[in-house]
Amino acid sequence: MTEMPNLLDATGLLCPLPVLKARKRLNGLAAGETLTVMADDPAAIVDVPHFCTETGHELVSSTIDGATQTYVIRKAG
Repeated sequence: MTEMPNLLDATGLLCPLPVLKARKRLNGLAAGETLTVMADDPAAIVDVPHFCTETGHELVSSTIDGATQTYVIRKAG
């Protein structure tokens, strides 16, 4: 399996760590690049969209498969 370069596996981490780690990873990306975040913390369902709204990043998609949530965030420019 090929590893996605802009993938953050935050499964097993509790609030606020998924969002804090996403913020750090997004800082290293160019405007317009996307970051895929995987999480399983129930609070992420609220935290990730709120983070995007507050920082101006675009929440491209969010999906839930069982306990795992996947978010695609496009870095604001």
